[in-house]
Amino acid sequence: MFFILNNAFASGYEANSSDRVSKLTHLVKEDCAACHGGLLKGGLGPALEKESLVMKSDDYLVKIILNGSPGTPMPPWSQFLTEDDAKWIVKWLRHH
Repeated sequence: MFFILNNAFASGYEANSSDRVSKLTHLVKEDCAACHGGLLKGGLGPALEKESLVMKSDDYLVKIILNGSPGTPMPPWSQFLTEDDAKWIVKWLRHH
C-alpha cells in the first residue's frame, strides 16, 4: 500500500521509477529527518509538516532543496537531486 501511494506522487515526474521513489522516500525519512526531526516537526532545521509549508510556494521549496539556505545549516542538494526529484519531495511533504 505504501509503495502504491508513493508511486502516485511520482506520476508526471522523472522520479517515477519504483527504485527512484524508494530512494527519495528514504532520503526524506532519513537525511531530511536528521535535521528536521524524525517526524519532520523540526529540530536543527524548521518543521516540514504540511501545515508548516502552507505559506511557502513549491518553487521556493524546490530552490531551498536544490540550493540550500545561506546562513543556515541547510546544504544544497543539487549535486544529488534533479529539479524533478526536488519537486517530488515537495509534493511528498505536502501530502504527508
